[in-house]
Amino acid sequence: MSAMPNRLVSPRTASPQELDALVHVLDGADIAVYHFGGTITHWSIGCENMYGWVHEEAVGRKIYDLLLTRLPEPREAVAEQIKSQGFWQGEMVQRHKDGHDIHVAARCVLVNMPDGELAVIQTNSDVSPLRKAEEAVRSREAHLSSILDTVPDGMVVIDQKGTVISFSRAAEKLFGFTAEEICGSNVSKLMPNPDRDAHDGYIDHYLETGEKRIIGYGRVVTGRRADGSRFPMELHVGEATVKGERIFTGFVRDLTSRYKIEEDLRQAQKMEAVGQLTGGIAHDFNNLLTVISGNLEMVEDKLPPGPLREILKEAQDAASDGAKLTGQLLAFGRRQPLNPKQADLGQLITGFSNLLRRTLGEDIKLSTILSGSNFDVLVDSSQLQNAILNIAINARDAMPKGGRLAMEISRVQLDADYAKMYPEVRSGDFVLIAMTDTGVGMSEEVRKHAIEPFFTTKETGAGTGLGLSMVYGFVKQSGGHLQIYSEVGCGTTIRVYLPAMSGRMMEQADPDDGGPHAPLPQGDETILVVEDDRRVRRVAVARLSGMGYSVLEADNGRSALEILENNSDIALLFTDIVMPGGMTGDELAREARLVRPDVAVLFTSGYSEPALAAKNIIPGAQWLRKPYTARELAHMVRALLTAS
Repeated sequence: MSAMPNRLVSPRTASPQELDALVHVLDGADIAVYHFGGTITHWSIGCENMYGWVHEEAVGRKIYDLLLTRLPEPREAVAEQIKSQGFWQGEMVQRHKDGHDIHVAARCVLVNMPDGELAVIQTNSDVSPLRKAEEAVRSREAHLSSILDTVPDGMVVIDQKGTVISFSRAAEKLFGFTAEEICGSNVSKLMPNPDRDAHDGYIDHYLETGEKRIIGYGRVVTGRRADGSRFPMELHVGEATVKGERIFTGFVRDLTSRYKIEEDLRQAQKMEAVGQLTGGIAHDFNNLLTVISGNLEMVEDKLPPGPLREILKEAQDAASDGAKLTGQLLAFGRRQPLNPKQADLGQLITGFSNLLRRTLGEDIKLSTILSGSNFDVLVDSSQLQNAILNIAINARDAMPKGGRLAMEISRVQLDADYAKMYPEVRSGDFVLIAMTDTGVGMSEEVRKHAIEPFFTTKETGAGTGLGLSMVYGFVKQSGGHLQIYSEVGCGTTIRVYLPAMSGRMMEQADPDDGGPHAPLPQGDETILVVEDDRRVRRVAVARLSGMGYSVLEADNGRSALEILENNSDIALLFTDIVMPGGMTGDELAREARLVRPDVAVLFTSGYSEPALAAKNIIPGAQWLRKPYTARELAHMVRALLTAS
């Protein structure tokens, strides 16, 4: 409705004949004449066609009642404006004879009749199709807006000059600009250099040559946020022509999370490959240590007390140190032997705090926080203590002038969304050990390599670089997850997640071997030794023979089965797990039990305890990790033969 000055207007006078002539001349137009009170006096053919009411049905009726008129403001206000200003124009909704609504653009003009009565001439235009089209456009816009607000991809529309003309909500979140801030600016504002300076040239080159570089193709580019930070994004650009001008629509997808997941996956795959390599090296090295240690033991038994025994003892100590080193390599490769038992981490770590305090020294304040309760996990307690000690030592070295180390134990749940971020992690309930120091921290490059074996930032000779790699391997082998958070100058937090458990498990006591100087238990049973490494096999045979046993030997599983079938007096099968020739030690044990159900089985390996032994697939089977001592071998063999 048009705004008009608030002044009285004297309506012109029109006779009934003039009104008749007006309606007659413009009979095809939508014209209705009615008294100021609303009674219809003239009704054109155009109105008949528009409303469905014929002349005879309309004349004499109140127009507002006949057409059920709905005005945008009260009827009294409209009547007052017509009376005071001489006219009114605006839109109204009226009803067709068949009941459907008609959107009408109307103009009402006030006239005086000769008898002094006031009348209104109303001309109408049906704008229903226009309003329906507008509603359809609004509906489509709302639908499109809903889609654009929902999808994670940002949408940026620019003209052929590079000016941003549309910026979706997702784009606002992605770039950190509001639509008001960016619309009207050049799209190069969303790009870092060199693309920022060269962008307009890209558009001009395309408009001149038609050569497409991005349009119609997906491409990975770098975006620039409002704070100046950069991020990788996937860009798809489409082109359209509107009113002779070209516009370009770009859909942008943030690749930051995907790149992080891919990088984590590559890192996990790399660590798995390195773990397999180090585990294999450690396995072969353990075989060598078994030969060295075994021969040293046998030589020592034949020497009288004196300087030579001291020299042998130093050699044995060196072999023992070598075994510890291979243990660390196996820990990283997740192939170390574990003896998991149910443990309350709260009690375990609290009881371990005194040792940590002595290790850290007086300049470092150690605090332990237990958040909540029920910290039961299935874990090898001694290996966990070693892992915590390694982390604490690294923290101490990162705080040469003293500082604080805080350990917090809590129950946490890793959900599916967290697991998606870290492909190697499973969701579920975990007990978290978070160790936070106030040390020098790590750079991003150092943090990426911190868990790799032999990587160290310490001076030559100050460390092997196996500490965190051993922790990483132990945690992974225990079914857990390790994360490192660190910034230079802000300290480091290492989080160890171990699967939480419920219920109680009976713990088996370790057998008492009688002490290091007690005589080795003897026997006279027959034992079959199966070992592919000739030197390791010779040591094992010599040790067992020295204990009084009758010993048969084989270098592979097939030969061992033949010996078993031909010797009914074999009481124990002592076999390596990893062997060439198409039959592993566990497969040999299964076949042996079919031939001799009563035979005792003892496994040995440079790797960890075999899954079949842990799951009791070979009932009663036990195992020894290489390198083993004669005492360990003697007690294990005797225990198995006594039980069978």
